[in-house]
Amino acid sequence: MHTTLLKRTVIRLGNRSFSNESKAEVTALYDFHLKNGGKMVNFGGFLLPLLYDLSIVNSHLFTRKSASLFDVSHMLQTEIRGTKCIDYFESICTADIQGLKNNSASLTVFTNENGGILDDLIVSKISDDHLFVVSNAARKEDDQRHMLRAWENFKKSHPSADIHIKFFNPHERSLLALQGPKAAGVLKDITDVDLSQLYFMNTVTGVIADVKDCRVTRCGYTGEDGFEISIPASDTLKVAETLLQNENIKLAGLGARDSLRLEAGLCLYGNDIKSSTTPVEGALTWLVAKRRRELGNFPGAEVILKQIKEGSSVKRIGLTYQTGPPARQGARILSENGLELGEVTSGCPSPSLGKNIAMGYVPSDNSKVGTKVHLKIRDKLYEAVISKMPFVKANYFNKPK
Repeated sequence: MHTTLLKRTVIRLGNRSFSNESKAEVTALYDFHLKNGGKMVNFGGFLLPLLYDLSIVNSHLFTRKSASLFDVSHMLQTEIRGTKCIDYFESICTADIQGLKNNSASLTVFTNENGGILDDLIVSKISDDHLFVVSNAARKEDDQRHMLRAWENFKKSHPSADIHIKFFNPHERSLLALQGPKAAGVLKDITDVDLSQLYFMNTVTGVIADVKDCRVTRCGYTGEDGFEISIPASDTLKVAETLLQNENIKLAGLGARDSLRLEAGLCLYGNDIKSSTTPVEGALTWLVAKRRRELGNFPGAEVILKQIKEGSSVKRIGLTYQTGPPARQGARILSENGLELGEVTSGCPSPSLGKNIAMGYVPSDNSKVGTKVHLKIRDKLYEAVISKMPFVKANYFNKPK
């Protein structure tokens, strides 16, 4: 893997600290990012653009009204093939993969024996013997070890299973995210994929800008209609340049990606969910599929099923407030009478709403929408209210009912 050296600097933005560090890996679009004015920072061991010529706020708003292209090639792409690959993968996650139609996908979580979330990921069922998985960059090495250990355990009780797990490196396959209301209109002109029949959480392979073997999945991390596109790394530049020829598409970086996902009420692993957080506590009970609840055959099922039945002691909630600085990770959440309830896990100014938004955890008894609380930021208190999520309405291209 190609690496590059940079003088170390640290940038604090929203919920994350970004730094330039020596020996960081680069994606297939590194030179392309520099050519287009990308301000490069280290994230998950990769040099990626924080922003380009547009400010983070303007890039965020452009995505909401038009469409933006993000390089997310640092994320882990995994292909799993072979007999019983569905049974194998269900042994470590909470999704009903068996119940998925071919070429459809599901958001799911890896869980540990205590019911804690090890990572959140998207698994696509291509067929009964073929899965495609995209998981978080920050958990890449942990996820690889977890999947390999699970396969070693699985084949002990299923000796006839023949499964092959392929982890793609960024020099093999890139991943681009095209997000925004005009994304489909631009993409349809350069692909042979019928996007009118490709609904949210569906996936297909096709040709984009004359590049073959592109996997197009209608999903994303912004709450907007859009696509994640897996591309042979050697052809990524051609696809990116072709997309940018359209004035409705601009490049966007990590800064806008973070504020967009928070407006969409989506979790950042390591902040909003972690190995000590269960799906119920994280307001992600819907990720535990009905069939899997009935079977109770996933890691941590006893803990999670008990919480589903009886409730959890804490719960992830949304917060909004008008005045004061944005609440960052660790800011304290207090009741109106000063009782400490919990803390913020993510927060930022919302470019779309013109006010501050945040997520955090409080006791379930104090989690009702509309409840007034105080946020302690830099030793000052600011009034806030527990609010519904997503903060900004999702615009996914769902199949008509």
